[in-house]
Amino acid sequence: MCANFKPISIAQLSALGLPEIPFEYAEEAYLNSSVPLLFKSEQGLEWRSVNFGLIPKWAEDRSIAQKTYNCRNETLLEKPSFSEAAYKCTFGAIVVSEFYESKYIDSKPQRWGVRRKDGQAFFIAALYEICRLKDGQGTEEIVRSASMITMDAIDHAMMKEFHEPGPVKRSVIVIPHARLDEWLSLKTPNIHSFVQGFPVDEFECSHVPKAKIEKVSPQLNFFDL
Repeated sequence: MCANFKPISIAQLSALGLPEIPFEYAEEAYLNSSVPLLFKSEQGLEWRSVNFGLIPKWAEDRSIAQKTYNCRNETLLEKPSFSEAAYKCTFGAIVVSEFYESKYIDSKPQRWGVRRKDGQAFFIAALYEICRLKDGQGTEEIVRSASMITMDAIDHAMMKEFHEPGPVKRSVIVIPHARLDEWLSLKTPNIHSFVQGFPVDEFECSHVPKAKIEKVSPQLNFFDL
């Protein structure tokens, strides 16, 4: 299950012709961090800063995000954490440079990165929600949050090699560039036509040991890529 990734860089943003992201975000994202989400409004494509890990309207705090950062496409309409957002068709895309999964080598997990061979960013299907949370002083805060939508990957040539040994293998759903507008304009909770493994010949993976991230301005880092 994807819990760690690199969001789109400024260079990749320009290459895809996407609108400028008007806020800062971390160079590497983890659970409960703020990440850029792409969605479509009446004004066109827009970005929102969202919490990585969906927080349903009935949640009392952000802790639930530890369990809701990924959601299975098979049970979107059944799980209380996701069903309201799914029926509202609040679909977006988390745009990434690379995402990380664990591959078990000699029974020990190693962090591997999955990315496009051509260096372009790619779109991961996401479900998002808006809710109100109260802090310790009773002040309400509007919180936007999102979860990556996943699919069964037991037969996927690349993704079946990740996660703990066993019969359960999952993958994020990658939206093809040519179908981005179709995905962001979806008016039905039936997403079956998008549930397909990404083309292995367009992607690559490799061992990426976790590095220390310097605490500097995230956006400025991207200018050095």
